[in-house]
Amino acid sequence: MSHTAQRLRQMLNSPGMVVAPFVFDAFQARLAQAAGFEAVYMTGFGTAAARGFPDVGLLTMAEMVENVRYITNAVDIPLICDADTGYGNPVNVYRTVREYEAADAAALHIEDQVWPKRCGFLAGKQVIPMEEMVPKVQAACDARRDANFVIIARTDALAVNGWEDVIRRARAYRAAGADLIFVDGIRTLDDMKRYAEELRDLPLLYNGQLLPVQEIEKFGFKLTIYTATLMAFYLRMRDAMRELKATGTIARGAEFGVFEEMTSLLGVPEAMALGKKYGS
Repeated sequence: MSHTAQRLRQMLNSPGMVVAPFVFDAFQARLAQAAGFEAVYMTGFGTAAARGFPDVGLLTMAEMVENVRYITNAVDIPLICDADTGYGNPVNVYRTVREYEAADAAALHIEDQVWPKRCGFLAGKQVIPMEEMVPKVQAACDARRDANFVIIARTDALAVNGWEDVIRRARAYRAAGADLIFVDGIRTLDDMKRYAEELRDLPLLYNGQLLPVQEIEKFGFKLTIYTATLMAFYLRMRDAMRELKATGTIARGAEFGVFEEMTSLLGVPEAMALGKKYGS
């Protein structure tokens, strides 16, 4: 039994909203934990980007699971994961859940896009029929060994078919056993309000940054995965590279104590203590 899955389940069953910032590697996850977050979200977009690929279904399940392992080994807080479409039919989904769970993830979401999928905010998405997705949700729920492991069903039907189909799919996926429902592609405050209102009787996940988390919580969402950390990383690293190229230096990169802070976060003192203990 995973202690992090149990902890996430307890948080979701408690009042309030869980906030999980986007991360795509173990270093970022440690930063999130050090900042006080109680959960993190492994983004598929970011995991692909960190390997130099766009989020259009180019990574394999094995590559995603490898990243899950790195992150869960680095932090003690629950990790919620992107599992794309589950990488095939219901039998593939069954194995995907087993692999993510064995890597100590606390939760994953599978989506109803046609494979190869693409980022939920890109144009040109297609979705499989609801009748094909329901067995995948059932397989995901059946596959988990630990009942605390959280299964999230995501629908990308909003941009493709509109709200009527979204509502129909959300209720069907919940009936199939999904612990949380995730409607992706919410672009406006009006859509966000409609999402919260139309499906207010279901446990919902919100993906985005249209409002500060304190305002998002008022909509009744149980979990929000906060996208802006990914954008902030990109902007700040881009600007640092441009500054170095233009000026020959990075002003904030030379701040006293930053290196020591980083090495402490990464566990260098603990590694050194182990080396001393064992005489190496």
